[in-house]
Amino acid sequence: MAGGLKLAILCSTAATIATLLLLRGPLNDAHEVYLEPLFTSFEPEPSTCSHGSTNFTDFAEVDFPWYTITPTQELIWHACYPSFQCARLSVPLNYSEPRGRQAAIALIRKPSLFPARSRFYKGPVLFNPGGPGGSGVDLILSLGSAFSTILGPQFDIVGFDPRGVARSTPRAAFFDTDVERAIFSASISSGDIGLARSWAQAHLLGKLAAQKNDGRLEHINTANTATDMLTIAQAHGRKKLQYWGFSYGSVLGATFAAMYPDKIERLVIDGVMDSEDYYATGWLTNLVDTEKTMDTFFEGCVDAGPDRCPFYAPEPEDIRNNLTALYDQLRKVPIPVQNSRLYGVVDYKILRSAVFISLYRPYTTFLPLAQALKQLAAGDASALVTFLAQLYTPYKCSCNAHAHEFDTVRDAQAALVCNDGDEVPPSLAESEEYVQKLEKVSEWADMWSFIRLECVGWPNSKKRFRGPFIGETSHPILVVGNTADPVTPLRSAKKMAEGFKDAVVLTQDSPGHCSVNAPSICTQRYIRRYFQDGTLPPPDTVCQPISKNPFPRIPTRPGEIVEQAPFDVAEDERPLMDAISELSEKFRPAPFPLGGALLGFNGQ
Repeated sequence: MAGGLKLAILCSTAATIATLLLLRGPLNDAHEVYLEPLFTSFEPEPSTCSHGSTNFTDFAEVDFPWYTITPTQELIWHACYPSFQCARLSVPLNYSEPRGRQAAIALIRKPSLFPARSRFYKGPVLFNPGGPGGSGVDLILSLGSAFSTILGPQFDIVGFDPRGVARSTPRAAFFDTDVERAIFSASISSGDIGLARSWAQAHLLGKLAAQKNDGRLEHINTANTATDMLTIAQAHGRKKLQYWGFSYGSVLGATFAAMYPDKIERLVIDGVMDSEDYYATGWLTNLVDTEKTMDTFFEGCVDAGPDRCPFYAPEPEDIRNNLTALYDQLRKVPIPVQNSRLYGVVDYKILRSAVFISLYRPYTTFLPLAQALKQLAAGDASALVTFLAQLYTPYKCSCNAHAHEFDTVRDAQAALVCNDGDEVPPSLAESEEYVQKLEKVSEWADMWSFIRLECVGWPNSKKRFRGPFIGETSHPILVVGNTADPVTPLRSAKKMAEGFKDAVVLTQDSPGHCSVNAPSICTQRYIRRYFQDGTLPPPDTVCQPISKNPFPRIPTRPGEIVEQAPFDVAEDERPLMDAISELSEKFRPAPFPLGGALLGFNGQ
């Protein structure tokens, strides 16, 4: 069958299924969450495709034409996008066979204002946004200028797509087309399908991965990515690494520190996972502070008052009860929603996912969530749909076969989680026992247990790196954690710091995932100073955000000036403040499909 005709048939099939099924997928974190559709686009799709009409011109219109860059073992930068430079670095697929098959790592950088020969130039800083499976290229495209402002113009701000992810090749992909992937996701994300069916579908996913494996799959893992980072630093002419990793990026950073303790110039891990739990495929330590984050919604709403929190009630427990009433109502009677752009069904699972997603970024999501809850209590679910639509882009079938060429897809996340972690017992009974164990940790188990579940049918692979996470690093590590992080609790940051000599934990007293979620001059000053001259914060340092309450203060009359929590910002630091605010507004840790967008498991 001609490729164009096959695509046309698949597009038609996907459009038909989309009208019957609610395509749902979660947020986005380090565990955090992938862009599977939550609602269906109402915009009409083209009914026909020009068979075999894709060409390089069409491809270039979708994204920078990465195919024009030949992978090389030396870094050769090419102008790309506005004000950025791109490269593809050739690295061994298997570092045990350096002359064997190669992988190509896609990189992007916001160049330093100073040339490499300048005495002011301080080299590249590599970034990882989390996931696993998040795109560093996308991160720097979105926020490279803000990171440059925070760290200083002496640094190259470098993002890369880890092996198997997005623009890096070989790409983890278990489906022939993105349309097939969307259909698969739709079939397992619709409705309350239960643990047994989700378990069976996880086995199916493993079979699809095994079928597509040509010997490359097992080399998509965190240990190899850590070595890729060293190779990238060396390709810049540097002997040591400078790195800032978020969420899963903390596992990558800790892995690098354990493997190459003498190769660290600067290393920040922010929103820190328990790496031992990660490599054990446990996922049992992430949610210990989730309810603490939820409490900040209830307490912050009371403190904000009815003018600033639309879902206001006099006591935190009243607001909790009102939210529980909405859950109960939607369990019984879901609400259909259709507007000019989207349509879908708002049910218990959708509301549950929306609330969980909001815990990652309280300073930007609590207010719109409260507004959506107020309207939902009145029987109107449209605001909740709008809230979710701001976080996810509904899948749209395209006649251009390259339209989704560089999408960040769940395949890469599954490959990393399951290749890295201990083998998960394949029986349904064991999966049921695991869910019960996680439910004892957190009432949010229904939003989390699918992560481990997706590995029950994973093809066997060699486990190359298992720790330990200890070492005397060539420069002390800076570990950053929030007091109420929903998926990477502060205790994990403290645990990981204990393994590395002289590592320091910088605590930010705020809710949300990763430090950049809450604007804090204090925190970012310390991070900047660390990269600039290696200075660590004093032990037990606690930074405050600009505002303790995630609900923003809103002027109640024209011309009123609203004061946030007091902080000292010199005039020359205003650009720093603007950059910090931009990070808070735009940064989204590369996510995990909450509620089981890939596997459709919600723990009920």
